[in-house]
Amino acid sequence: MSELINNREVDIPEQTRRQAMLREIIKELHAGKSVEEVKARFEEAVGDVTVEEISAMEHSLMTEEGIPVEEVQRLCSVHTAIFKGSIEQIHRSSKPEEQPGHPVHTFKLENREIERLVNFRLELHADKFKKNASDEIIYKLLEDLSLLLDLDKHYSRKENLLFPYLEKYGIYGPTKVMWGVDDGIRNMIKEAKKALSAYNGDSGQITAALEEIIKEVNEMIFKEENILLPMALDKLTEDEWVKIARESDEIGFCLTAPDQEWIPERAAEPEGADVPAEEGEGLSPQGFIRFETGLLSLHQLETLMNHLPVDLTFIDENDVVRYFSHGKERIFARTKAVIGRTVQNCHPPQSVHVVEKLLADFKAGVKDAEDFWINIKDKFIYIRYFAVRDAEGRYMGTLEFTQNIAPIRALEGQKRILSE
Repeated sequence: MSELINNREVDIPEQTRRQAMLREIIKELHAGKSVEEVKARFEEAVGDVTVEEISAMEHSLMTEEGIPVEEVQRLCSVHTAIFKGSIEQIHRSSKPEEQPGHPVHTFKLENREIERLVNFRLELHADKFKKNASDEIIYKLLEDLSLLLDLDKHYSRKENLLFPYLEKYGIYGPTKVMWGVDDGIRNMIKEAKKALSAYNGDSGQITAALEEIIKEVNEMIFKEENILLPMALDKLTEDEWVKIARESDEIGFCLTAPDQEWIPERAAEPEGADVPAEEGEGLSPQGFIRFETGLLSLHQLETLMNHLPVDLTFIDENDVVRYFSHGKERIFARTKAVIGRTVQNCHPPQSVHVVEKLLADFKAGVKDAEDFWINIKDKFIYIRYFAVRDAEGRYMGTLEFTQNIAPIRALEGQKRILSE
């Protein structure tokens, strides 16, 4: 790889020229030109394009050209159609990503299952629905869409495990764009299920929605395997892939799962060897903390926090995630990859403005708390945010407090004796 890296450094002016041309082509699409109008110019003037150049282009569209994230998301499918077949293949002498259990191998394993579901099962049932919208076919489509919603785990692993590492390398454009498209797909599936459950005879609307779902899911698979994953393989270290693999179980897998743990082909570390830890990781909880109202060992404190029947997350005064509790049944997935990440990058682009407004109000002293509540299946989730201030009133950060209060809301009468 070192030869490839050196060659690219020598060719910086050519790379800059190509990126400028890519930006111009996408801006033309933004201005209303058709794919066919720009495709010939792209193929003639640019030729093969690397995943790094696509990444740089999306980043510059947002930061330098001022095109909103939502607009880049809309253009993403259009420029994918142009780039298909022209993305440079990166050859490797060794391919750990092809080994079972490696996160990339798992992502691709899931993609094959997703393809089978949407391109065979869902497409077959959608075609039958178009000809005869019987109760049986509606039931089969609802079953297909319920299965397809399992891709939430696939997307969540990207967003909560892979994206944070890419951001450490300064790659923000593709992560923001892809997260927004992921959310769009999630919403399309949910809306299609809702429309089928309350079917009113408008088969055309549902057929169009199913066709759009199939198209977008396939496009996302292409973007992952030809842009996102090759880019991540270029940037992430083996240790970072190991951490992603270990934390993947926390979120879960989509339609299938790795049948074995990935063990990198490298010399085992000598037992007891000193290995540098990332911030807050791998440090043994030793010693005691003296509070105004008592004294606890670090082990007692951490165990106590993880036994609370609530999820806690703390971000500091710079909006950086510093801590989350790790109880037996977390309501929302959290992985260690979020530690050190700004809270804005832990949310989909569509909801970042809500986060920004809440934090701005806390920092300005306009509010000290804010509450939300939502229904998720059989849970009633109560989400509370508190501005954390010191004795002088200085803002130190925000505490998120999340609890399933459905069992509490169901309480009636009184209980005065021990359970058997």
